[in-house]
Amino acid sequence: MAHLVPPHGSDSLKPLLLPETERREEARRAAQLKRVPLSSREVSDLFMLGMGAYTPLDGFMGEVNWRRCCEDMVLGDGLFWPIPITLSCAQELADSISTGDEVALADGDTGELLGILAVEEKYAIDREFECSHVFRTTDTAHPGVAKVMAQGPVNLGGPVQTLSEGHFPETYARLYHRPAETRALFLEKGWSRVAAFQTRNPMHRSHEYLAKIAIEICDGVLIHQVLGALKPGDIPADVRVKAIDTLVENYFVDGTIVQAGYPIEMRYAGPREALLHAVLRQNFGCSHLVVGRDHAGVGDYYGPFDAHHIFDTLPDGSMQTEPLKIDITFYCYRCNGMATGRTCPHDADDRLAISGTRLREMFANGETIPPEFSRDEVVAVLREYYDGLERQ
Repeated sequence: MAHLVPPHGSDSLKPLLLPETERREEARRAAQLKRVPLSSREVSDLFMLGMGAYTPLDGFMGEVNWRRCCEDMVLGDGLFWPIPITLSCAQELADSISTGDEVALADGDTGELLGILAVEEKYAIDREFECSHVFRTTDTAHPGVAKVMAQGPVNLGGPVQTLSEGHFPETYARLYHRPAETRALFLEKGWSRVAAFQTRNPMHRSHEYLAKIAIEICDGVLIHQVLGALKPGDIPADVRVKAIDTLVENYFVDGTIVQAGYPIEMRYAGPREALLHAVLRQNFGCSHLVVGRDHAGVGDYYGPFDAHHIFDTLPDGSMQTEPLKIDITFYCYRCNGMATGRTCPHDADDRLAISGTRLREMFANGETIPPEFSRDEVVAVLREYYDGLERQ
């Protein structure tokens, strides 16, 4: 009988999305409350709280949880948590809100009411302190740092009720699976050992190889796609979904893959974000997370295997989802196939380095993309997208 890892720090999932029967009345009440606008990252975090992906959090972090999370990767009670989940606001708005108030949470771009926060704390934040710990840099050229530095100077902490999941359930009806749903699906398939493969890019040959290694080790693989906002230049989610569909249909054995997406927004925090991805996947029911080269990194801010090494620094019992640490992957012309740094004895001249960044460059420059880099069927999907950009 299949048994899955338990949710992180809890016996059961903690989704904060109100039952549908209660949402209309609470939305009417929220319309009468003072509004706090959310950034795209905060909207994403609210949706993640709503679906239970941030179990056992019950809302946005108060000051003790924020500070200890930044410094020590734990909450105030000692539970492991690697990246702060916070809500900021402008000083003037914060001054108009009192502890004990309820406020409406609204999408800062559309004005849509998305939730209600019971304000238990409001506290000034040190943005450089947060960035230096979480991102290991305060350089605003780093997209995650830029987001934090653009935040208001005050955080509001307290439990939330989520009123909406935005457009995600409709836009990605086939992919949008909440943690309770992936867990049910894994149990239905009889899977206990499930590896999550996190991606914000269409899958090239290295991604395919990583997923297939995971299939050999586990009962199956969850290809888990980022559906939230990305940095400029990344492939849009709908195009990525189509490309991955094509790859799975043509190059994976039926019954070994589950595709899903979730509304997280990338922070590009490298090693710290790899830890967060593992915690979240525990909530989704995954026993393992594939951690490849420069997981969740950006630019040259992190070493290629920093995300591997950080797992080795954790105290025992920090979480139950384990990393599948896989060396750099590439196509070797002498091996005549995909390989890793641990399995291929040949020189760099024999290896074709494969990355999402290089793939985007090749499309932008009109270069021919060899089949050793990306499957022809996937290239066709992406070529259609890039051709459309040129016509705009």
